[in-house]
Amino acid sequence: MILDSNKILIVIPLFNHGATVRDVAERTLAVHDRVLVVDDGSTDGGGDTLRGLNVQLVRHEVNRGKGAAIMTAAREASRIGMTHVVTIDADGQHFPEDIPRLLEIAREDPLSIVVGKRDFANASVPGSSRFGRKFSNFWLRVQTGRVLGDVQSGFRVYPVEVLERLDLHETHYSFEVEVLVKAAWAGIPLRDADISVYYPPAGERISHFRMFMDNFRLSVLNTRLTIRSMLPFPHENFTPGGAGEVPSLLHPVRLIKNLLSDNATPGRLAAAGMVGIILGAAPLIAIQTITVLFAAGYLRLNKTAALSASQLCMPPMVPALCIETGYFIRHGEFLTEVSWRTLGYQGLERLYEWFIGSLLIGPFLGVIVGGLVYGTAMVVQRSGRGVAA
Repeated sequence: MILDSNKILIVIPLFNHGATVRDVAERTLAVHDRVLVVDDGSTDGGGDTLRGLNVQLVRHEVNRGKGAAIMTAAREASRIGMTHVVTIDADGQHFPEDIPRLLEIAREDPLSIVVGKRDFANASVPGSSRFGRKFSNFWLRVQTGRVLGDVQSGFRVYPVEVLERLDLHETHYSFEVEVLVKAAWAGIPLRDADISVYYPPAGERISHFRMFMDNFRLSVLNTRLTIRSMLPFPHENFTPGGAGEVPSLLHPVRLIKNLLSDNATPGRLAAAGMVGIILGAAPLIAIQTITVLFAAGYLRLNKTAALSASQLCMPPMVPALCIETGYFIRHGEFLTEVSWRTLGYQGLERLYEWFIGSLLIGPFLGVIVGGLVYGTAMVVQRSGRGVAA
């Protein structure tokens, strides 16, 4: 895929920003000559203010949400042969003059989604916006392992093909979170581009973000995406080298071969194995699996490798080894009596010793398992190259 300037459509989703949309459209036309405004059921006559401008206007009879407006634009862009859309808000917060910055990044990888990273150095930026950005950035990393500087920014470049192929359900502001997470799962690169931002004085700001309902939608969406991200099953991937069959711990060589084909490297598989062992050795009773998957996702390590390694720490061997080590550190001797008194009444002490011992045994076993995973992965990788040659 290439980025042809003649096949780029600038999209302005519009809902009751009649006071600013014409200025945004005029400045956008000065940068690019293909502009589409999707009037999402405005009641302030905003679409009518665009008369005389060389822009295409599509109207929704009723307000359906920003996500629905963007998908309407994507369908229209596909119909007229466009390959990319650039979305920019109608409220004047974004500077159309920054569009070339986003396109410059997009040209480096035309399949990527490029998100404008707003400059929050300005003191007038609302505290809610600062918090919201940090909150969304954090959950994107948890759910995908990807790092973006401004997940909430609506100033973006989308490949039309990506919007068409992703299974997207959100229609409001939550759409902009859903599309990034599912694109990352599908192997689509996510990129940043620095942009300027303008926030008018508090009394002049017009925002259609509904504090309760939109935050509720985002919370439900993040819960659903986080749960799905923790399941160690491949996501649909429509890029080269995407996920294939579900691997099995019963066939370790086949497992590693499969994971290597999923854009993993021997070093990162080894790191995933180490994380799985270290957390598997810890006394994370009832939350071990969730913790391993959470950590692997946050560190952008392979979840299957981490979870598979953690299963090697199942009771009784590794927990017993940790307890004995912790007991020795505390008392200078090993625990030799196994009874209801030592394991029942003194259960909290054994749990504490398990924790102390895991701080030594976890990293020790992690290095051993990581080394074995790395060595095996290198052998599998080299043999695969030999066959290919």
